[in-house]
Amino acid sequence: MQHYLQFTDFTASEYAYLFERAALIKKKFKAYEKHQPLTDHTLVMIFEKASTRTRISFQAGMYQLGGSVVHLTTADSQLGRAEPIEDSARVISRMVDLVMIRTFEQSKLECFAKHSRVPVINGLTNEFHPCQILADIFTYIEHRGPIQGKTVAWVGDGNNMANTWLQAAKLLDFKVNVSTPSGYEVNEKVAVSPEGISAKHYESYSDPMAACQGADLVTTDVWTSMGYEAENEVRKKAFAAWRVNADMMSVANPDALFMHCLPAHRGEEVDADIIDGPQSVVWEEAENRLHVQKALMEYLLLGRQS
Repeated sequence: MQHYLQFTDFTASEYAYLFERAALIKKKFKAYEKHQPLTDHTLVMIFEKASTRTRISFQAGMYQLGGSVVHLTTADSQLGRAEPIEDSARVISRMVDLVMIRTFEQSKLECFAKHSRVPVINGLTNEFHPCQILADIFTYIEHRGPIQGKTVAWVGDGNNMANTWLQAAKLLDFKVNVSTPSGYEVNEKVAVSPEGISAKHYESYSDPMAACQGADLVTTDVWTSMGYEAENEVRKKAFAAWRVNADMMSVANPDALFMHCLPAHRGEEVDADIIDGPQSVVWEEAENRLHVQKALMEYLLLGRQS
């Protein structure tokens, strides 16, 4: 049994398989061809954080794979009434085949997985967002080919997305240029463990323009992630120079792509003419959550398929 709690839980070989499988599953989806290997399997989705794309992509994906879905929040389950995570995991995992959790601390997810009898997927935590980066890399591959040796510019908060990009860069051999305001840097020990990450795969910049220089992909996120709403006004001031705009895209490679995990705030972390412009692939990126997660769920439950 495997869990998917952070990007480093899989090998490069496993990712190569998942990207190929996601492409096949997407091709079938576009051709209105049924692909239902998970008939009679049940996914439970547990949400402590609100969601649009995560809920729709996992729920629709499991239905399309032939399975069924149970949706839980802390408001409508004992999870919100102080039942120990260990007890919830022991009970829930006896009744379903797969669990997806979107929560706050990574430690909660890890505790659940430790006591689960079925695979657990990270739908987002404060520290990591592996399913989103899975979709982002798949989207890049669709549009530009292999990501190995390429450069990704991360502009904005050193958050769960930035952490996961660093994990992916180290594992799949590409580089991430990170630019954040002072005080919002990536915690390298959280992202890639105490042994750190080499300059071949990661470089930090105080100037976002420098981070975007020669990049093959420019990407960002909201300035204020869920759980940090009280800091919103302070963050708006701190991040003012970290809005992705035409100047930043102009110093990237001419065929550079722009991505954003959404939801987006035009005029804050990105200008409207960038996210809605010709270099943006955010809508394909959002759709691809569906396809890569179907490949992921199939793999966790059935292993490699021929």
